[in-house]
Amino acid sequence: MAIDFTLDENVEKIRKKVKDFMDNKVIPAISDFDDEEKLLARQDYILTILDLREQAKKEGLWLPHMPKEFGGLGLSHVEMAMVQAEAGRTRLGPWILNCQAPDEGNMHTLYHWGTDEQKEKYLRPLCEGNMMSCFAMTEPEVAGSDPTLIKTTAVKDGDEWVINGHKWFISNARRASFAIVIARTEMDVEPGFRGSNTAFIVETSTKGWNEVREIETMHGSTGHSEILLEDVRVTDSAILGGRGNGHKLGQYRLGPARLAHCMRWLAQAEVALDMMIDRAIGRYSHGSYLAEKQGIQWLIADSAMEIYQCKLMILHAAYKIDRQEDFKTEVSMAKHFVANSLNRIVDRAIQVHGALGYSTDTPLATMFQHARWARLADGADEIHQWRIADRVISLYRDTKAAGANLGDLPL
Repeated sequence: MAIDFTLDENVEKIRKKVKDFMDNKVIPAISDFDDEEKLLARQDYILTILDLREQAKKEGLWLPHMPKEFGGLGLSHVEMAMVQAEAGRTRLGPWILNCQAPDEGNMHTLYHWGTDEQKEKYLRPLCEGNMMSCFAMTEPEVAGSDPTLIKTTAVKDGDEWVINGHKWFISNARRASFAIVIARTEMDVEPGFRGSNTAFIVETSTKGWNEVREIETMHGSTGHSEILLEDVRVTDSAILGGRGNGHKLGQYRLGPARLAHCMRWLAQAEVALDMMIDRAIGRYSHGSYLAEKQGIQWLIADSAMEIYQCKLMILHAAYKIDRQEDFKTEVSMAKHFVANSLNRIVDRAIQVHGALGYSTDTPLATMFQHARWARLADGADEIHQWRIADRVISLYRDTKAAGANLGDLPL
């Protein structure tokens, strides 16, 4: 079995190009903009971001995750890990390359599940950067981790479907031209049936799509909406992926999307480690620099080891996705571990910076607020732990040696 961690020459060129673009063009251009609210509030901010997007197109870095037929670079999930790990060093990096959540996951979903008409009407404008989207599944009345409990309904009325329901924490909804809405269409089935939901494409300008509020979170009011759908009418042409396939479509979308989050979180963890080391080698206290004190060295060592683990987990999970193997356990493990590592590493960086790290004079405070969200996004820690344990127990029952078979690795 060949194990080769070197990159194809062309992919390495792209990775270096992304890194140079972020370091020399993006980060300097947005250094004065540290608040996402300014995206809406300040014209110069908007113009700066749009200009950077145009530069990304000219540099040949636009849409790295999509096939060439839609104007992308056609990179695999393993190759995308390299791009996201560079772009994610700044929070706006993926958006500038047009490979940001939730649009990235919606693009993959539309490409895999959409009709030719849906691809032309919704996917192509997304890929061109002329449209934005959201994914509306989570509801306040039921546990977001169990889509079989969804209460939003879509009822057939002649040639139309009438959708009624309540969604919240719908990221990007305030900017979206359309949503992929998961609704219950099969009413006479037992609870827990995974074929009860259907995905619909709903344009946000449709009558009955009502934005209630922007939900204020730890990092402010930055794009997580509460939505009421009241007698929203769509036709059969709005169904995405076929009736009753909403659960399957959602899981198809969320697996790779979780790993894409991990790639971006890894970049943030590396930024935090770099800041931690820079502070430690330059801060003098009690007779020596912080970097010479064992307690600080341990914080740095633990962070370095965790980043190494994160990289290996991300690469292996991406490898399994690219090979179309079962990747559920590996992605759950990566999602849980990387999210928690990010929290720990940013927290350590704040500690090494002292009161400065707790202030907004550095990006660490904002990074920590976003890091805490990582342990909830796309499945809370405990859900992934439960799923991992369930699969490992089943593996043991089948093989009597669960540990020897995890990841299908040859050791």
